[in-house]
Amino acid sequence: MTGASVRADGLRVEFGGTTIIDGVDFTAAPGEITALVGPNGSGKSTLLRTIYRACRPSAGAAHIDGHDVWRTPARQMARIRAVVTQHQGATADFTVGEIVAMGRSPHKRYLQPDSRRDTEIVLAAMRRVGVDDFADRPFTELSGGERQRVLLARALAQQAPVILLDEPTNHLDIHAQLALLELLRELEATIVLAIHDLSHALTYADRVVVVRDGRIVAAGEPAATLTPALLLDVFGVVAQVVDNPVTGLPCLLTGLPPASRKAGAGTGFAADRLG
Repeated sequence: MTGASVRADGLRVEFGGTTIIDGVDFTAAPGEITALVGPNGSGKSTLLRTIYRACRPSAGAAHIDGHDVWRTPARQMARIRAVVTQHQGATADFTVGEIVAMGRSPHKRYLQPDSRRDTEIVLAAMRRVGVDDFADRPFTELSGGERQRVLLARALAQQAPVILLDEPTNHLDIHAQLALLELLRELEATIVLAIHDLSHALTYADRVVVVRDGRIVAAGEPAATLTPALLLDVFGVVAQVVDNPVTGLPCLLTGLPPASRKAGAGTGFAADRLG
């Protein structure tokens, strides 16, 4: 896989008269990891869904490798972008191997059987994310974290130059989270992911895009963008970037401002954020 560009031009999304995404422009460079971050309800997942063709924009356009996402046939788009969503609903009793093999569908004719090359790609994808030992298990019997790894293996089997992920570390324990993020860094693909963990975005992303109220309020290199002032303004937390003594990589220390800690004592929430 080699990376391809991802671009949003003036994207606007409305639901029931409410604007969710409002005139968003951004670019994800080939081969880089771009993290979309923002508070809950900021619109980052909707933005990602619009880019991967699950949510039609009211205005503007999204392009992957120069192709307009909503003007390009779905089968062609499936060859240039793979998607890992945070919703893991299963259909029927497909096995892990069958789920991962679905990643080869865009490269075959309808009902065409897998070739030896397809099988090799599927096995390699399962090995890379560590799910090859339960290839014959039903997907419905897996834990949430195991399902997430299977869906990532399916995306790898798709061999698309762009991989879009919505909260990929959800349901994963800390070891699995770090292993997944390390794997993403090794891929020769363009990665765009929506993620909650700001420290992970700081450590693993080449670029962050900060979304608030459906608009981009900051974008750039993580350490230069996730400043204490921005994190207080957008997320309502005090923060400091430090070098992780274990890895030597930058990480983020965060906490509630003193006034918020007093107001939310015993509840875990600041009083002005309740309701």
